[in-house]
Amino acid sequence: MRIAVPKETTPGERRVALVPDGAGRLVKAGHDVVVEPGAGAAAGFTDEAYAAAGASLTAPPGLFAGAQVIAAVQPASLPVDTLPAGAVLIGFLNPGPGAAHLGQLAARGLTAFAMELVPRTTRAQSMDALSSQATVAGYKAVLIGAVELPRFLPMLTTAAGSIPPARVFVVGAGVAGLQAIATARRLGAMVSAFDVRPVVKEQVQSLGATFVEAAAVSADAEAAGGYARELAADQQRLVAEAVAKHVRDMDLVVTTAQIPGRPAPRIITDAMVRSMKPGSVIVDLAAESGGNCELTRAGETVAAHGVAILGPVNLAASLPYHASQMYSRNVQSFIEYATRDGALAVDLADPIIGPTCAVHGGTVRGKQDA
Repeated sequence: MRIAVPKETTPGERRVALVPDGAGRLVKAGHDVVVEPGAGAAAGFTDEAYAAAGASLTAPPGLFAGAQVIAAVQPASLPVDTLPAGAVLIGFLNPGPGAAHLGQLAARGLTAFAMELVPRTTRAQSMDALSSQATVAGYKAVLIGAVELPRFLPMLTTAAGSIPPARVFVVGAGVAGLQAIATARRLGAMVSAFDVRPVVKEQVQSLGATFVEAAAVSADAEAAGGYARELAADQQRLVAEAVAKHVRDMDLVVTTAQIPGRPAPRIITDAMVRSMKPGSVIVDLAAESGGNCELTRAGETVAAHGVAILGPVNLAASLPYHASQMYSRNVQSFIEYATRDGALAVDLADPIIGPTCAVHGGTVRGKQDA
C-alpha cells in the first residue's frame, strides 16, 4: 500500500502525520511510504531521517500519484483536486455542521477517516489522537499560564522572605485537565479541580489535587466514551455556584470542559472574572469551540477586570516534536488495525473503523451511520 505524507500548510501547524520511526515501521510491514520534502522539518524531523527509515521523498504532484492512503494532521488545507479518487484520507477533519470540506472530499470519491472520531475504548486506545494531543495541550496550558502570571507558582523561602505557592484551579478533569493538574503540581502550585463526573475524583486526588465537590456531580453526568454529558439547566446553575465560590481565590484557572459535537459549556461568567484577584490568569482550552469563559476570544488574550484571559488555539502544534510522535503512533496504529490483505479495508461494521469514517461512497456520514 502506498502511503503519502504531505507537508502541513495550515497556518501555525508544525506537526507531521508520520515521524520517521512510524514511517519505518510501516515500511517494514511492506508498505511504500512517500513523504513530501520538509514535511517534518518544523517538528524537528529531517528528510535524511525519513530516508534512513526507508521512506522515499517526493514533492507534489508526484507525492499523491498512486497513493492509496494519505496521512495528514489537518487535511482541510490539502488541494482536493490533486488527490487521487478512491484514496483514503486520514487526519483531523473537524466534522460537524458547516464542514463544507467533507462534501468536497465526498465529491472527489475519497474515503476519509476523522481521527477525532476514534472511539474511546480500550481496544482503540493506541489510536486515540484526541487524548494524545490533549496531553500536550494540558501541559502547555499551565506553562503559558505561569508565564502570564505576575508571581511564582511554587513556594519559595528566600532571604527576602517566604513566598506562598500559587493557587491553581482546573475545570474539567479529562485528559487535558489531568495533565494540567500534574504539571501545576510539578511546578509547586496548590491545585484544585472540578468536574461534573464523580468517577474522576479519585484520579484528581491521586495527583495530589483537591477535588471540588458540587451538588451537580452525579453518576449520570458521564456520557458514552467517558465524556461529560450536557447538563440540565438546574444542574448548570449548581455547577456555576460551586465554581463561583472557588474561582475568586485562584491565581490561575485552566478550563478544559468540552462536549463532542457541541459548543463548549460556558462555566466562567463575567461576574466570576470580576470577583477574581487582579493579576489572575485564565487559560481557556475550549477557546476553539466557543470557550468556557464568556469573555474568551479564540487566539487572543483579553484583559478584563484586571484578569488576563488567554484563548490559545492548536496548542499541540506548539510542541510539535512530541505531539507528532504521539499522533504518528495513533495514525500508524489505525493503519495497522484497518489493513486487510495489504489494503486499508473500509469495514463500516467494525467498532472502530465504522465510527471513525466521516466520508465514504460519495456521501458524508452522520452519527446515525456510524
